[in-house]
Amino acid sequence: MATRILKSNFDFLKLVKKNNDRIWFNHNKERYLKELSNVELFAENLLREMNKHDEIETPSGKKSLHRIYRDVRFSKDKRPYNTHWGGSFIRATKKRRGSYYFHLEPGNTFVAGGFWGPEPKDLKRIRDEFSYDAKTFRKILQNKNFISTFGNMQGEQIKTTPKGFNAEDEAIDLLRYKQFLLIKKFSDEEALGENFVKILNATYKQMRPFLNYMSDTLTSDLNGTSLI
Repeated sequence: MATRILKSNFDFLKLVKKNNDRIWFNHNKERYLKELSNVELFAENLLREMNKHDEIETPSGKKSLHRIYRDVRFSKDKRPYNTHWGGSFIRATKKRRGSYYFHLEPGNTFVAGGFWGPEPKDLKRIRDEFSYDAKTFRKILQNKNFISTFGNMQGEQIKTTPKGFNAEDEAIDLLRYKQFLLIKKFSDEEALGENFVKILNATYKQMRPFLNYMSDTLTSDLNGTSLI
């Protein structure tokens, strides 16, 4: 079995998109399991490469994968199956914060990393750091390699001033963020290439200065004293 994304992995997703119902899926369960097994090997290979430059808590590629079955209990969209392969890796130990994500879908393949839903106390701590001194973080965002890879930091923002902060703060543009995300998109040709694992791993590695800054911030106080 290959440890790269195969055309058949994408072809199956296209079929799911056209036939998103339980009867069809049950009739094609064996094929699903075959395609899934290859994606698991792909994720395992990716995890092995990532552990060479970071420490990942997620125990295996298989464990990183999200279920293809959608939770439709509170959704108006009642289609039962996802039409992508997705997975995430959590960084290990209290010193390493943030996570990595990959999304494999025909015409919409991307990787992401950062902080999707920070807890209120973590969001407050990040904002306090930006307000105190955002120069180091801005240097990360303005790095040429960072910009060529990710463009700009993404994530949901508020339109007003966060409670407890000044609208005239020099870092007000950063203070309005509620999420802190890095995203890189890939073409189908790239996703199906032989070196895609290495490309994704290199992209994750480019996130490290961003993740390390956030990790240092969330594990220390404003004086730089460790909290762990």
